Amino acid sequence: MATNTSQQYDTVIAVCRSLFLKKTNDYGTAWRILRLLSITDQIFIKAQRIRTLEEKKISKVGEDITSEYIGIVNYCVIAMMQLELTEADPTELEVSVVETLFDRYVNDTKELMFAKNHDYGEAWRDMRISSLTDLILMKIFRVKQIEDNEGHTLASEGVRANYQDMLNYAVFALIKLDVK
Repeated sequence: MATNTSQQYDTVIAVCRSLFLKKTNDYGTAWRILRLLSITDQIFIKAQRIRTLEEKKISKVGEDITSEYIGIVNYCVIAMMQLELTEADPTELEVSVVETLFDRYVNDTKELMFAKNHDYGEAWRDMRISSLTDLILMKIFRVKQIEDNEGHTLASEGVRANYQDMLNYAVFALIKLDVK
């Protein structure tokens, strides 16, 4: 069976983007108040819930892991936006501005995915979804350590690259879950 990673990626992102923009219309950009540390914790909560659901196989809230992976994608985009935006930028952003920023960060992240896919040969396709969850959790702990070190690193990527990796892992999981 032939696969079209770009098309599958775009299909998943279209689902995430649609929800993101609907919520932006409903709530505005209330997320602008969040510090980066809080966004990292929101991603952690979602990844930890996925892991719990993977292990316990029962959801008492009625939401499945798909919605949590979508949340991870969207919080990673929020994190990348917050990395660029400053306190001088307005708290309330126009939907059109948010849409442009969303598309830019997702496109940059997709380009990174293709570069890595070239080198790794789409190894993610043979991975278990639970391994993608664990990789997201590992990246979260890396980001938390970088944040605790006030952004200083000796040999590792910065937080933006880690958010991009988490976003891509979540997209891979959503592709494997056949989200459309």
